[in-house]
Amino acid sequence: MRNFRLLPLAFAVFCLFGTADARPGGGSSIGSRGSHTWSAPPRTSITPGWARPMDQSATPRPSPNYGGAPGYAAPARPMPGYGAPAYRPSYPVRHPFLSGFAGGFLGAGLFGLLSGHGMMGGMTGGTSFFGFLFQVLIIGGLIAFVLRMFGNRRQSQMGGSSAGMPTGAPAFGNSGGSTPVTLTNDDYTSFQRLLLDIQAAWSAQNMRALASMATPEMTGYFNAQLSELASRGARNIVSNVRFQRGDLSEAWREGNMTYATVAMRYTMTDVTTDSMGNVIDGSSTEAVTVTELWTFVRADGRGNWILSAIQQAG
Repeated sequence: MRNFRLLPLAFAVFCLFGTADARPGGGSSIGSRGSHTWSAPPRTSITPGWARPMDQSATPRPSPNYGGAPGYAAPARPMPGYGAPAYRPSYPVRHPFLSGFAGGFLGAGLFGLLSGHGMMGGMTGGTSFFGFLFQVLIIGGLIAFVLRMFGNRRQSQMGGSSAGMPTGAPAFGNSGGSTPVTLTNDDYTSFQRLLLDIQAAWSAQNMRALASMATPEMTGYFNAQLSELASRGARNIVSNVRFQRGDLSEAWREGNMTYATVAMRYTMTDVTTDSMGNVIDGSSTEAVTVTELWTFVRADGRGNWILSAIQQAG
């Protein structure tokens, strides 16, 4: 009977704290990646699957969504010269007036010819049929001339480019306004150090230290998570963090800001305790392996790298 009495308490604890994902970020995808926020980071050797879209971000979500993955932006319609033929409306749509005029003229002539009252008096005269063919040729020539004139005028207005896109336009899927950059070994060392220092500041509940290593947006998320734990009388402690491997996903520049998204795999012990120090979630003896994509940002030439987003792999 005693075990049965403990079941409601255990169930309440499970519902309250869930699984052991109380580490920084709480196992969610949060933050901003500049213009790449709602684009999937390129896959890496340690993140062969797509990263999970953002659950929370200060960057406005695009609409409509695409591919069933919430938050991943819909690709624009393929542009001429970039993987798909240009959309060309049908002739009546492109030239409604000319098609209506010519169709009505020829239709009336043919109807008159078949009814015995053709364009030149029906089929009663020996030259009626040849006269009809002659008029058809004249009308066809006039229509071809007018269409050619309209086509040349439109081409001149577009700068003489029949494809409709100038050379050097961004390829499909690239985010506008960003330029790829090359990182140095010092950059990768900074990323690894930030991973360890942020985990340590989180466990110490040191918001001042977290604020110096993360964007205001990420600092706000961390503060909300720690406050929620504190309101429950709980505390999350991450210890024995061991960096295992990192792999660059992408690095780019927007204006005077440089971004880098790095896939990072690390091990740690992740436990949540109550106010008395009793473990209520996780394990203090068994290490867990985590793979996440961390995005860092810095102002070019004026600062250190700081954390701007955490995304869950797969």
